[in-house]
Amino acid sequence: MKPTKIVFIGAGSMSFGIPTYRDLFTTPELSGSTLSLVDIDPENLDRMYELALVMNEKSGMGLTIEKHLDRREALPGAEFIVNSLAIERCELWKHDFQVPLKHGIRHCLGENGGPGALFFGMRTIPLIMDICRDIEELCPNAWFLNFSNPESRIVLAVNKYTNVKCIGLCHGLFMAQYDIAHILGRDHREIEVSGAGMNHFQWILSIMDKETGEDLYPSFREKEKEFDASFRPFTRKMFHAFDLWPTCSDDHLGEYLPYGYEAGMEGYNFEWDEQDRVRMKQEIADTISGKRELGEWLTKSGEKAIEVITALHTGKRANIPSAVVYNGGAISNLPADVAVEIPIVVEKDRITKLHVGGLPQQIRSALSLQCGAQQMAVDAAMHGSKAMARQALLVDPVINSTDAAEKILEELWEINRPYIKSSL
Repeated sequence: MKPTKIVFIGAGSMSFGIPTYRDLFTTPELSGSTLSLVDIDPENLDRMYELALVMNEKSGMGLTIEKHLDRREALPGAEFIVNSLAIERCELWKHDFQVPLKHGIRHCLGENGGPGALFFGMRTIPLIMDICRDIEELCPNAWFLNFSNPESRIVLAVNKYTNVKCIGLCHGLFMAQYDIAHILGRDHREIEVSGAGMNHFQWILSIMDKETGEDLYPSFREKEKEFDASFRPFTRKMFHAFDLWPTCSDDHLGEYLPYGYEAGMEGYNFEWDEQDRVRMKQEIADTISGKRELGEWLTKSGEKAIEVITALHTGKRANIPSAVVYNGGAISNLPADVAVEIPIVVEKDRITKLHVGGLPQQIRSALSLQCGAQQMAVDAAMHGSKAMARQALLVDPVINSTDAAEKILEELWEINRPYIKSSL
């Protein structure tokens, strides 16, 4: 098999970089390929480059490892681009969360839904568009696998406004699988779940015993009634009301709903994030120096990007339980031009979306709350339009005040002004 070339944009990200490395350096089918690392932060890039060299040597994969500060140097010849970039991730995210609260909007996280997600997308989508224009020019047949948030809005923008082949990947479904297994008292590897909906707003359609194919939803419903009431309380409220289990956690789910603040308004734990980055940096430094053994870093992570790449490259068919894709009728009772998260089948040079059909009316109605918000936020980001951003805020179900929307718009627009531009 001819080797391939994988470009990793945002390679300085430790939280996404380490799982990607774990999967890549334990996939013999990709031996001898080229891994081209791209990041605008030299220190972060060098750290992950040195780690890649160590893992390459220890694994015997024989990859060619490159590093670039300029993505245009890396893209020629690429067949796959993995993206995990974020613009000043935590610093700007704090504003996305805190500014709406200051103006009386009760919301969760400020990442993938609500007013925070609008501005997360307003600053991120233009940069993603720049990357996609480079892909169209320098490696037009490459696949773009996105991890960056807000996932649904990025995937919609790329599919609607470029010719780049793009899907998003997220572990939200697998978080739900762990929770379901926990309630069932089973090992998560013993069960199989299938879901459909939007990123972080999927609904579990089936729960099965992986070995026997037995429908476990009836048993799950019974065991959930008696389970510890403190576990996932908001998710369970939605389960009781809508009759299907939603993904992927209380706070992520709450981002999309006008009453989602009931899941908690603490927001992301930025202090923990900072401490965790210190921990990861030390682990990486110890691994590079030889003080720390690779251990689990040479085992599979459970993420799906490298599995998708392997299937596309080799033709070794892969059933991927969850990917963010352009709907195009896969969920027949949602608009065609939104991004949804559904199962896919990956084969040689081809991805096939599972045709889900129509979702139950109550689920379709819940998801529909987000369709207009998603579409209008993408259009606002693409046009770099303040007027369209105002409209996107006013159709978002989390917004309950025109005055608050105007104040949020003015403040977050100024903070994000350096990154907002028309991409048309």
